[in-house]
Amino acid sequence: MNNSYENSLRSKSIFTIQNIVLANIGWAVLALLYFLLFSAKIPAADGTESRAEWYMIGTNIFEALAYLSASVLCLRNWLSPQIVSGRNVWLSIGLGMLSYFVGGIFFGYTEIVLKQEPDVSLGDIFFVLTYLLLGTGMILAVASRRINLERWQWLIVLAIAVFGSLLAWWISMQHAAPEELLGNILNWFYVVSDVVLLIIATTLLLAFWGGRVSQSWRMIAAAAFSLYIADMWFKYAQSPTYQSGEVLEVFWVFSGVLFGMGAALEYDASLRRNRRTSGRKRA
Repeated sequence: MNNSYENSLRSKSIFTIQNIVLANIGWAVLALLYFLLFSAKIPAADGTESRAEWYMIGTNIFEALAYLSASVLCLRNWLSPQIVSGRNVWLSIGLGMLSYFVGGIFFGYTEIVLKQEPDVSLGDIFFVLTYLLLGTGMILAVASRRINLERWQWLIVLAIAVFGSLLAWWISMQHAAPEELLGNILNWFYVVSDVVLLIIATTLLLAFWGGRVSQSWRMIAAAAFSLYIADMWFKYAQSPTYQSGEVLEVFWVFSGVLFGMGAALEYDASLRRNRRTSGRKRA
């Protein structure tokens, strides 16, 4: 009777796995349409072109809510004692999502309100924390699972590592210019961190493939790939006249959405696994 009551409450809740996934997909689609339709620059009276301020605010809102939602879903996993991949994994990833949310707020404030180039800002403190926390969480996920990849799988990891490293190096060399020491350090930290996350994500994707929580880690791997794409584009497109809001920056929104979907899928898979285990024990 208790089980039927709990199932009834769960079915009536709006926060079902289906609703969460649909809401995240809807948010990603809306963000893509927003970027595609309104990212064009508007010519000013002096001949310069820039994007509308309302558009810039909108891009920040799409990104911020994606990462805030992801942090809530990841921290929900941390609070659940039934989570398959380990609570510390999701605590680290959740705090990373929260750090990215706060960093994005500072980045947007510097660019939109202060009208300054946010090359180095207070937001970088939180972006650095994001990479450290995400890396820690994903390494913990790898450590919690016995890695026994086939030779061809290791070749895939190696190929992606080489390609990702060469692309990041080439992009960095295209924009090699004298900057402040702190700016150079941060740029290389982000480039190296992106490549490391790409390698870990590929390893996780192959290690969890076909397992109980394979769907969730496919989303996490896709989120890391999206983060890499957005960061590499931002690095490539940077120039004295660059203004945020290019279409490929929507991959930052995709990354937050995919992290949130991965967390929701793992939460659901863990609950299902726990119900099956409880059912076998009662039998």
